[in-house]
Amino acid sequence: MNPKKLLALAAMTVSLAGCRVGPNYVKPSAPTAPAFKEDSEWKAATPNDAMARGKWWEMYNDQQLNALEEQIDPANQTLKQAEANFRAARNVIRQNRADLAPTLSVDPTLGATRISANQPYRNNLPTSSGQGNFVMPLDLTYEIDLWGRVRRAITSAQDTTQAYVADLETARLSLHAELAMNYFNLRSADAQKKLLDETVAAYKDALQLTTDRADGGVAPESDVAQARTQLQQALVQSTEVTIARAQYEHSIAVLIGKPPADLSIPVKPLTESTPGIPAIPGVLPSELLERRPDIAAQERRMAAANEQIGIAKSAFYPRLNLAADAGFTGNSMPTWFLWTSRIWAVSPQFSEQIFDAGRRRARTNTAVAQYDATVASYRQSALTAFQQVEDNLVALKQLETEAQQQREATQAAEEALGLFRTRYEGGVDTYLQVITSQTTALQNQRNEIDILRRRLDASILLIKATGGGWDTSKLPQFPKG
Repeated sequence: MNPKKLLALAAMTVSLAGCRVGPNYVKPSAPTAPAFKEDSEWKAATPNDAMARGKWWEMYNDQQLNALEEQIDPANQTLKQAEANFRAARNVIRQNRADLAPTLSVDPTLGATRISANQPYRNNLPTSSGQGNFVMPLDLTYEIDLWGRVRRAITSAQDTTQAYVADLETARLSLHAELAMNYFNLRSADAQKKLLDETVAAYKDALQLTTDRADGGVAPESDVAQARTQLQQALVQSTEVTIARAQYEHSIAVLIGKPPADLSIPVKPLTESTPGIPAIPGVLPSELLERRPDIAAQERRMAAANEQIGIAKSAFYPRLNLAADAGFTGNSMPTWFLWTSRIWAVSPQFSEQIFDAGRRRARTNTAVAQYDATVASYRQSALTAFQQVEDNLVALKQLETEAQQQREATQAAEEALGLFRTRYEGGVDTYLQVITSQTTALQNQRNEIDILRRRLDASILLIKATGGGWDTSKLPQFPKG
């Protein structure tokens, strides 16, 4: 072929290889609002935010919690699974990128064949008849990416890999939040156990008091029975708290990759001052879309699904494949690698499906439908994220008020208990009033501890709902296909 024609054909091929059929990705909009409803004064995040980026649990100033949290990343098996998924996805990029280059293969063959002298339709010659076959071929195959199918496959794999990275961060954030909540639940159980142990001691004193009064003929035996019943009920509650405490400890052990038998967390009752509820910097709803790894994962899967539409549409266009063979062939070992034994062949091939009964159209429509599904999933994830922030904002706000109300209720219940106990000892009231006031006081004291636990849980869930300091800038970047 004329060299000028070869150059023209090469230039045309290169220009066609720059084409991409199918839609270019444009990030769809998500429903949002200018501010959160439940706390309009919650400030937007700034570079000076106090939230620890990454290690957000350090805001609670609890060394035991910090030590446990540090053990999740190197040991948690769920994280290892997510990390393995990421590595697998990253290698899919390499697999697809390899399609941009030719494939070379070699298939040396050595063989010899002797033809029978008595074979039908063969001239009977006195000499031996046979042939040798010594071939050293080098085969090249290459699909020229005329319509962007290969490049879209690379981009789709890159987007999917970024989604797996976001999945990994979502798992990490969830696991750290779960550990923090289990830890504070455990410490709440320690506080409940301490309260119940003190209550059991007080009820034992009360039982002794009623027994002495009954022995002296001042009180009926029914008072003793009521006091004993009240004591046993407190012991039952103490046992229940002990079970819950052990289960929280077991859960923490599994989160940090240990058998439950290998972990023992010292008793440390939860109090109002240790830890305090940290001040959590706010974000705008629009910023939440960039700070939540689960939303980022959905958005990246949208981008990958968009590329699949282009890949499906490229099937409507002809494909150009280049095949070439070169090497040496001879009829004996001495002639195998002689220059005169060289062989070569070049065969560019255009192929185009003329009729497929709608198969390509169906595949394209499937890709479009799958993309639409990812868009809906992305928007639903955004709505869920806004709900989670609103839910925990209102919980933190109202629980703070509820905590103050509960403190006042507990104080009133304790004063009432002291009053009824004095009146009973003076013979003014029956022991039923003491029993009732004891029950009311204990319930209020336990509620006060539980509200503090719920406030800590709400703060952790709010940190989780706002991404824990993560943002999309931490996604890995890849060179475009």
